[in-house]
Amino acid sequence: MHERYRFGPFTLDMAERSLRESGRVVEVSGRYLDALALLVREGGALVTKDRFMAEVWRGVPVTDEALTQAIRSLRRALGDDVAAPRFIATVPKHGYRFVAAVDAPDREPSAGTAHGRWRRTLLLGGAGTIGAGMAGLIGGLIYGIAATAQPLAPGLGAASVLLVLVCLTELVALVGGAGVALGIAVARRASAPSWRWAPLGGAAGGLIVGGLTKLLGLDAFNLILGRSPGDMTGAGEGLLLGAAVGTGGWLASRASSNLRVRVAVAALVGSAAGAIIPQFGGRLMAGSLDLLAQSFPSRLLVDHWGALVGERGFGPLTASLTGALEGGLFAGCLIGGMLLAERQLVSDEPSAVHQSA
Repeated sequence: MHERYRFGPFTLDMAERSLRESGRVVEVSGRYLDALALLVREGGALVTKDRFMAEVWRGVPVTDEALTQAIRSLRRALGDDVAAPRFIATVPKHGYRFVAAVDAPDREPSAGTAHGRWRRTLLLGGAGTIGAGMAGLIGGLIYGIAATAQPLAPGLGAASVLLVLVCLTELVALVGGAGVALGIAVARRASAPSWRWAPLGGAAGGLIVGGLTKLLGLDAFNLILGRSPGDMTGAGEGLLLGAAVGTGGWLASRASSNLRVRVAVAALVGSAAGAIIPQFGGRLMAGSLDLLAQSFPSRLLVDHWGALVGERGFGPLTASLTGALEGGLFAGCLIGGMLLAERQLVSDEPSAVHQSA
């Protein structure tokens, strides 16, 4: 059987006796490569010092320092952090375990852990939803401050405007975040659990939630006011933004082991998608607010935001800039929430005590 394992940005190919990072060969000695393969094959199970001696050194008498040096070199090659390991964790006085998710297409997935995998899926989806909620809070505050910075209509208080915009943006972010995050989490469960299918999962979740939200929203407007505002944010925007968030997560998983860098990568991809969507006729949160203000008697003057970038009204540049802000916040916070939860799940494993090798 051709043994090829993928974890993070790395590919370990035992048939070729190579370790690659995003296609680039990482120099690792043959014996240390065997030690890494032994860890990866066990898929999170404890590998004792005796097993290393028997299967890597094959009975050649060596001291414990040789194993310590091997683990130290592997961590250096993987860019791992001994204090907060992403790949190799120490189990004091016993051995080591590999804690990263491994995508091994040539191996059969383990059985008997369906309950644990679904629990992990729901936890990651919930964490992504909370992250999206944080994005909604930040975005609502930004839009609320922008709205109250201009002259308000008589009888309209700044605190009320701020509160309404924060609550509305928070609600939309939580609903959209739940669909996208759960879609990504389910896709990762199906791919055991790499980020390979995250773009597809995010797109599916965004499509479903966006479509249902638009349908219910338009029905609500027709029922209460007798007419709808028209083409609000819906399935198309949800699909594109969800796919971008999933793509951002996948690229982040291959880019670095540093959490801030990974969140920044996801945010950049989401920001790019948010800026592009309005150019194809789509609307995100600010665009939908502008549409509502134009369709119904409103004291919220969103079109004044265009003056900040030299436009008259809510023009294409304003739509792209606000879209970039929303997409970046949404993707960065959602993926950041999932990554933090994943790190916590690893650190909470009973035997994964993080100490120096």
